[in-house]
Amino acid sequence: MPDETQDNPDESPEAQANPETPPTPPAPAPAAADEATSFAGLSEEEKTMGMLCHLLGLLTGFVGPLILWLVKKDESRFIDDQGKEALNFQIMMIIGMFASGILMFVCIGYFTFLALFVIDVVFTIQGTLKAKEGIAYRYPLNLRLIT
Repeated sequence: MPDETQDNPDESPEAQANPETPPTPPAPAPAAADEATSFAGLSEEEKTMGMLCHLLGLLTGFVGPLILWLVKKDESRFIDDQGKEALNFQIMMIIGMFASGILMFVCIGYFTFLALFVIDVVFTIQGTLKAKEGIAYRYPLNLRLIT
């Protein structure tokens, strides 16, 4: 009688030795430092204030998130985190818009200004929606000036 291990060459020797044992699943990948995290037990007011930090950035530049963060940062860790994130992003947008203004003398600034405007709107809306759900949002390519 031929050896059964030769009938199925695709199976590993471990799987052939103990067919009842299911294969072990791979270990989960470690979470990235910038990955969004969820805050447990947030009140609706905390979620709303976190959302407003992002939304005011779109409407008032860095002034709205700065005022809201300064007033509410001691009340909640979530508001403190999202206020700093929104404030840092709006500061970065102001710097980018200023650079685009200078580049308008060589015509490329019009394109960079438009691109920054679209990026500001899209990422701020994403941050607003995530904060409303109680999930800490991290802007991609954000300068972390205020920590």
